Amino acid sequence: MSEPVPTREHALASTASRAGTEEAGGESTGTVVVAGLANLGIAIAKLVGGLISHSSAMLSEAAHSVADTITEVLLFIALKRGDKAPDARHPVGYGRETYFWALLACLATFTLGAGFSFYQGVETIIEGEEQGSPTVAYVVLAVSFVLEGASWLKAVRQVRSSARRWGTTPRRYLAETTDTTVKAVTFEDSAALVGLVLAALGLFLEQVTGDPVWDGVAAILIGVLLLVVAGSLARANVSLLIGQSVPASVQDRLRAELLDLPQVDDVPFLLTSVIGPGQLIVSAKVDFADTATVADIERASDEAERRLVASHAGVRFVFLDPTPGDGRARAEAHRPE
Repeated sequence: MSEPVPTREHALASTASRAGTEEAGGESTGTVVVAGLANLGIAIAKLVGGLISHSSAMLSEAAHSVADTITEVLLFIALKRGDKAPDARHPVGYGRETYFWALLACLATFTLGAGFSFYQGVETIIEGEEQGSPTVAYVVLAVSFVLEGASWLKAVRQVRSSARRWGTTPRRYLAETTDTTVKAVTFEDSAALVGLVLAALGLFLEQVTGDPVWDGVAAILIGVLLLVVAGSLARANVSLLIGQSVPASVQDRLRAELLDLPQVDDVPFLLTSVIGPGQLIVSAKVDFADTATVADIERASDEAERRLVASHAGVRFVFLDPTPGDGRARAEAHRPE
């Protein structure tokens, strides 16, 4: 049996696969930078508007934007740190460090944004507040909505572009993507737009009724909104930081690629682990044909790696084991009681 030679199509597919991953990384960086600059300007404007209008909801929104700005800084660090090349101490790279910094970003949103919002809301409901001029607050809210909307549109465009690239829907892409930076920006910008509406509604109801309780309730609702967003993003980052597998549909395609090799009879066990945004390790127990020689197995393993790397963006390592079992029985013997 002659040794398979990498075809031109394999080479082009592999190049396109890596180029697509690099392009997505650059696009994520741009999305984070735009969101960070927008949030910094918005935070200052909201703070001024909140102090002039004496609105706790506006001040909560200012804290929200400050938290989002800190979040974008941490996400920018996450992208840069996670993109470091592998070395002897970290042979599979630093991709998972992205999720560590992204998790810190979630904690910033949780402690600073949500915590301050709850404090402002409860204090306003209990002690009341002196009403100021709402005009400036309305202007600030309107301008903030336009700026946040621009940042949100950029994030949504990236999500839709990536979803088309992967042949899925934007909602499913957000649910399954390993690039939690773009997910964080999309969720936070969406929460920011909803928060602005809540702040405007609280301010309006206070103006109409003369009761500051409405402003306090709006601040608390903004805090709840931030808690939901922070909790959702934290769960995603913790799962990826531990070592998450890819969706079953992707695993099925990877298994099909291996089964398509003529020397392979079965793939009884397939293990995948995400090692960073768009980066993946594939390990499998492979049942080779009884008639396959050692040389056949070597060639098949080499061809398997070429196929997986060429056809699946992000596959960085492929390990095949020709022994039976699922690899867990021996590990059970060393588990502490």
